[in-house]
Amino acid sequence: MSDPYASRTPVHEQVIDGFGTVRVLPLDPGADAAVIHQWVGEDRAVFWGMTGLTQHQVAGIYAHMATLDTHHAHLVVRDGEPVALLQTYEPEADRVSECYDVRPGDIGVHLLLAPAGPGGARPGWTARLVAVMAGYVLLGLDRRRIVVDPDVRNEKAVARFLKLGFAPGPVVVLPEIDLPDVYLPEKKAQLAFLDREILFPA
Repeated sequence: MSDPYASRTPVHEQVIDGFGTVRVLPLDPGADAAVIHQWVGEDRAVFWGMTGLTQHQVAGIYAHMATLDTHHAHLVVRDGEPVALLQTYEPEADRVSECYDVRPGDIGVHLLLAPAGPGGARPGWTARLVAVMAGYVLLGLDRRRIVVDPDVRNEKAVARFLKLGFAPGPVVVLPEIDLPDVYLPEKKAQLAFLDREILFPA
């Protein structure tokens, strides 16, 4: 099977024995909108906040993000198959900065995994993907700590981060953002942090 993403240059690539080649690609809002729209429209992605949007609207959101220096979106592919949407952002340029003391070297991450395939969930799948993405963010971008802010009602995501080694922070309320290009409703979130030393001891 040919890899439809082979011609695109990754920002990070890692080969994992027994798992495959994982590549982190800058998101192409036009080319990738169909895949992302399918993922965010599912019930399980309700906390991503895009259910009900058209493919054109999803493409527009990521086209706007592509103009920002502080927020970046990536499509993660494994052996040519899209497996996750990874967004990174500078916490000081985000509403989360109003809810905790940002440290130098912090980077914010939003992660949406693709739905499980026909065979259902696979043991160790998420941990391997997150390890690759953490390697990109912490080592590739030379950051000290990842911050995540899942919706407090999204118990599955919160539990997943804690299982992967994140330390729980406070429960906070992220303020509403109402701008011409961006609208985000108020969100009650569980902050969690992962220090580089946890995954990559010096």
